[in-house]
Amino acid sequence: MSVLRITDLTRSFGSLVVTSRVNLSVEQGERHVIIGPNGAGKTSLVNQIGGQLKPSAGGIFLGEEEITGLPPAEICRRGIARTFQRNNLFRELSVLENVRLAAQPRRGGALNFTVPASRFAAVTEAALHALALVGLCSVADQTVRNLSYGEQRQLEIAIALASEPRLLLLDEPTSGMAPAETARMIALIAGLPRSLAILMIEHDMQVVFSLADRITVLYYGEVLATGMPEEIAANARVRDVYLGTRH
Repeated sequence: MSVLRITDLTRSFGSLVVTSRVNLSVEQGERHVIIGPNGAGKTSLVNQIGGQLKPSAGGIFLGEEEITGLPPAEICRRGIARTFQRNNLFRELSVLENVRLAAQPRRGGALNFTVPASRFAAVTEAALHALALVGLCSVADQTVRNLSYGEQRQLEIAIALASEPRLLLLDEPTSGMAPAETARMIALIAGLPRSLAILMIEHDMQVVFSLADRITVLYYGEVLATGMPEEIAANARVRDVYLGTRH
């Protein structure tokens, strides 16, 4: 069974169609990467999956359960977590505190700022596990504002993992990174457990072809092609509109 299944997903703003009858699936443990030129509808598609944008038509299914149009918090509870192109962190809190806040709804019940976090051992354990997955345990007690840019992007993934998702959505996780930071992010994503499915937007072709099990190419809101990396690389139409010298 697919972890994620999208059927004829469409979103329009008046006469502007940003996704047009998109069909896509993500299998258990798969690393599925979405590519396409600027304005292709990549982020609009992920925003519909994550609940930040409601589709105009079509369906989104997590396993057998339809989640089309649900609010982001409910979609997160059902098992989808995501990162964004821009950091969304509590910069004056510690690294561990940021992740613990994300883990508490799953492991410790509703947030309660009158109860010391130290009382929720399971929450701290889950937060430390998420930090271990992204290689940040050594900076757990540091204030977020003191982290490097690359470490902050790693922390965003730890926060997403702390909700124990079935599907992780990554929106350009290497955007703005130096080559060494990009290499660390590739290794981080490659090392995540295969019990977790990943759907990722990425523009860096080194990252795409290092990580993707399958690639979907969007072009003006439509699926131009889906296939294995070698199939996409050999697709003449994809090379013409995206992988060629013009892009």
